[in-house]
Amino acid sequence: MSKANLTFEDKKIELPVVVGSEGEEAFDISRLRSDSGIITLDPGYANTGSCTSDITFIDGEKGILRYRGYPIEQIAAQAEFTEVCYLLIFGHLPTREELAAFRQRLTSHTLLHEDMKKFFEGYPPTAHPMAILSSMVSSLSAYYVESDEEAIDLNIIRLIAKTPTIAAFSFKKTVGQPFIYPQNDLSYCGNFLHMMFAVPAEPYSVPPVLERALNMLLILHADHEQNCSTSTVRMVGSSQANLFASIGAGINALWGPLHGGANQRVIEMLQQIRQDGGDVAKYVRLAKDKDSSFRLMGFGHRVYKNFDPRAKILKQSADEVLAELGIEHDPLLDIARQLEQVALEDEYFVERRLYPNVDFYSGIIYRAMRIPTQMFTVMFALGRLPGWIAQWKEMRDDPHSRINRPRQVYTGEGERDFVPLADR
Repeated sequence: MSKANLTFEDKKIELPVVVGSEGEEAFDISRLRSDSGIITLDPGYANTGSCTSDITFIDGEKGILRYRGYPIEQIAAQAEFTEVCYLLIFGHLPTREELAAFRQRLTSHTLLHEDMKKFFEGYPPTAHPMAILSSMVSSLSAYYVESDEEAIDLNIIRLIAKTPTIAAFSFKKTVGQPFIYPQNDLSYCGNFLHMMFAVPAEPYSVPPVLERALNMLLILHADHEQNCSTSTVRMVGSSQANLFASIGAGINALWGPLHGGANQRVIEMLQQIRQDGGDVAKYVRLAKDKDSSFRLMGFGHRVYKNFDPRAKILKQSADEVLAELGIEHDPLLDIARQLEQVALEDEYFVERRLYPNVDFYSGIIYRAMRIPTQMFTVMFALGRLPGWIAQWKEMRDDPHSRINRPRQVYTGEGERDFVPLADR
């Protein structure tokens, strides 16, 4: 193993160099503090690897994303979401028999315990669906304990099966409609759409175009290495918190507008531009103005310095979905297309590689599917669920895993005497 030498004053510390399967190199600083008394400082952890992982590979400079070695372009074109769930969690593509058994297990666990329906009654109609989703997922731990490995494996199935039901029920709660129970004859994506849009008063048939679009969207969001929510799942899980508590924490982390809430912010931005007269050029100028607080949402990515490979796939899918649904004159869509054209051609955006990202196109597609804006982040959570589970499972099964406990550099007051209340 190669080593790097760190010299500080009269100290010389050797740091092992870890090399990943794709040639990534990292200085192993796990013994740095014990050997030298020094720590590293890396706000935002942009230069810090928190773990080794076999699940997802990203090369942001080259625009590469692979699940278990399979390029996202191939998976998105050929796989079903349940196959991707199996691949991420169990490490290999399922055989026909394995996939059939996996789907059957999911189908048999889609129902919620009837008592859990009462929980929804306590939320106000204005409750954000993410608030309901995170608390309901955490509440599953009250019904399904982790007594042994077999119970944990079953809870993984339960979580994948029941989360779409919880998500659909949370939507029905916000619009005041009755809950629609799962149907065993529908696919995973078809079942969710049925629970979302069916009503008891009339029959509902899931449009194939929506089912295909949802399948692709969920696949493209299924995992994305050590992002904020995934790192949260691993951190909470490192305390040996149960699966449901760990995933509930990940859902809350995803909720933020700088993470999973970004696609919701895209639509809100388009609405803002429309309400202000639809002057796209004005907002492009504001985005370029260093003194302006306005920020274009859905452009650029912290990891990808090239075109987001997921965005490439969704750009084509968006055109197909909109065409098949016959949507041609949506005012927000017109604004989105103008912004897209600017980002792809304007020198300012091209030089800074501020290309439209996955949030930009997913927001447009979800709007076309008539998914309410508040549900966008919930949809992201449904897609990211197998990635979270795979990462939690990998962390839990790693014999070298330790409870996460970052250090800090203290910048507060030095030691001083306490002043009694009467003397302040």
